[in-house]
Amino acid sequence: MKILHTADWHLGKRLDSFSRMDEQHLVMEEIIQIADQQEVDLVLIAGDLFDSFNPGVEAIELFYKTIKRLAKNGMRPVVAIAGNHDSPNLIDAPDPLARASGIILIGHPNALVTPFTTEGFSVIHTDRGFIELRIDGHDYPIRILHTAYANEIRLKQYLGEEKEVQLNRALAENWLKLAETYCDNKGVNILTAHLYMNKIGTPLIEEPDGEKPIKIGNADLIYSESIPDQIQYTALGHIHGFKNIGSAQKPVVYASSPLCYSFAEAGQTKYVNIVNAVPGKVATYEQIALRQGKPLFRKSFTDIDQCITWLTENPETLVELTLKSQTFLKAEDRKLIYQTHSGIVYLIPVVQHDQQNTLNTKEINLTQNITTLFTDYFKSKNANQAPNEDILNLFREILNS
Repeated sequence: MKILHTADWHLGKRLDSFSRMDEQHLVMEEIIQIADQQEVDLVLIAGDLFDSFNPGVEAIELFYKTIKRLAKNGMRPVVAIAGNHDSPNLIDAPDPLARASGIILIGHPNALVTPFTTEGFSVIHTDRGFIELRIDGHDYPIRILHTAYANEIRLKQYLGEEKEVQLNRALAENWLKLAETYCDNKGVNILTAHLYMNKIGTPLIEEPDGEKPIKIGNADLIYSESIPDQIQYTALGHIHGFKNIGSAQKPVVYASSPLCYSFAEAGQTKYVNIVNAVPGKVATYEQIALRQGKPLFRKSFTDIDQCITWLTENPETLVELTLKSQTFLKAEDRKLIYQTHSGIVYLIPVVQHDQQNTLNTKEINLTQNITTLFTDYFKSKNANQAPNEDILNLFREILNS
């Protein structure tokens, strides 16, 4: 059985003022093509389907069109769970229509899915947090333990806990109960969740830059050791870089986001993960790199001409640009940079000061020319760096206004 595992689509996400919708359309098309070329039997989307609780119309339309094509009109099951960026109710809302197309949308942790049948598969058994599917062409079922984004508040509501509950313990107990009840070695057994999960004794994984954090202290830290032994593969969402925090025998995988969504991810290769699983054996997987989307670069220059040359040679990029110089960036240089490249997200001018050339404390002569006084003041606030002509002209304009 072949499973395509993807996560963290963040449809509708922007990079500062830059829309990523065009890139998201392209990468969704790429994922559809991979699913068809690989002839996968099942698609798992492990949360953060959208970037906000109230996504725009274009993001919602792209999501529905993508999962409908992935499902091939009910011939291939698609299971999508909510992440911490998603509104659970929004994800659940189209459930009756989604099921008719072979799509299983799960907004809340411990959700109960209604059994149904399409031309290509059947949901033959369900429980809270569990579904079992029989896919045409396979003489064994696949069991999926599913946990949409869960925190202590949601667990109290959906696991029936009235008291304060430790997230790690509650999830571990619930998963173990489901695995012992339903997951024997006569079917494929997997878990999908959108959680911050880490292995005991290993360095904590850094959460995505600029994202809503899941882990606050250790209250929301889930350990991979909580996953039941019966589970052959765990499909995670939340961390944007590809990572197996499990082992070769028991993969526990963050598939990665489909695009680089912050400059902390600059240079990362993004993937979908193709999982091969049969009952009673170790699941294997193959990463398939995604090629769509503009690359993100963090570039630093000390020379304007070198900067302009690089920008000219790399037009289809998004750039965080740092310019280091001994003087403040001139207005004409700033204008030239923006005219050269349309993908400059951040422009960061840095004045490099001579540490040995500091301004000594001295008595201020208030009878000096006002421009001289301003120059001395400016140098005192900027490590003895004198204002350039643009700043002086602006100061003169203010004086004369």
